[in-house]
Amino acid sequence: MKTLKLRLPVYLVAALAFASCKKQDNPVEKFKPERLSNVSAAGVVPPGYGLSNWMGAVSDNTSIAQMSIPGTHDSGARTEPIGGTAKCQNLSIAEQLSAGVRFLDIRCRHIDNAFAIHHGAIYQNLNFNDVLNACISFLNSNPTETIIMSVKEEHTPSNNTRSFEQTFDSYVAQNSSKWDLGTGIPNLGTVRGKIKLLRRFGTGSPKGIDATAWADNTTFSINNSAANLKVQDFYNVNDVNTKWTSVQTQLNDAHNDTSNRLYLNFCSGYKPGLFGIPSITTVSNFINPKVSTFFTNNTSGKYGVVILDFVDAARSQLIANTNF
Repeated sequence: MKTLKLRLPVYLVAALAFASCKKQDNPVEKFKPERLSNVSAAGVVPPGYGLSNWMGAVSDNTSIAQMSIPGTHDSGARTEPIGGTAKCQNLSIAEQLSAGVRFLDIRCRHIDNAFAIHHGAIYQNLNFNDVLNACISFLNSNPTETIIMSVKEEHTPSNNTRSFEQTFDSYVAQNSSKWDLGTGIPNLGTVRGKIKLLRRFGTGSPKGIDATAWADNTTFSINNSAANLKVQDFYNVNDVNTKWTSVQTQLNDAHNDTSNRLYLNFCSGYKPGLFGIPSITTVSNFINPKVSTFFTNNTSGKYGVVILDFVDAARSQLIANTNF
């Protein structure tokens, strides 16, 4: 790590960024919103569809649990005080969506009755309105698509006169027709043009897919009356081979499951280093090429939501292709 000349207090600031989540990846491949191949064949998006509208080629009656969906971990995290410690993406939210991503992991600090996007203690120079503006603009241009949005409270709340839920509701009220707050796992046709909420914060009434029973640093199931989930979120990675085994097991389990269980597979993580300073890129540089190899060899069938650090269009395309 390039940190030999940094003072310990700076290390500690960086470490705070990982109080609630930890993951990062490798140098960016330049974003190119290229269209997918027009060759009509198994494992290739049909002619006339590309990365910005690939869901348009999927049948309305397909459950989102029966799809392969490219996603991003800590989708707004593009800023860090020390290289490798907090940044998880190179592409903006808008660029991620144009690159085929349809699952966003949004971490919100509740401050001044509004949401600021954080990775742990590190403010990402982005607010929730910025995220929503990018999503709604994308959906207006691509009404065949849906965006599954995981919303989680991040870092310490400050100077609020209302609850996190009330502030979230105020954002929804600005564009209520663009949200699906149903508690079940829907078919794609019912959520086209909308943001589907996957909720990781407490509420006083049912709202979105309930993922509040989130376990820490492991693979686990959440079974609600309205929705069943299986999540692989092993993020504290001492052994990258063990992490890949967890990712691959989840991919295969999702592929073999014919039920309506939604699989969330975090390919992200960090490796603890000197003084506990995390290295995100140590994990992403190892895992991301293996994800590409996996989907090069497994070209058809559903594999769940595949959640990446440092997503790029090529890797996203490989995942999306398996729906056809």
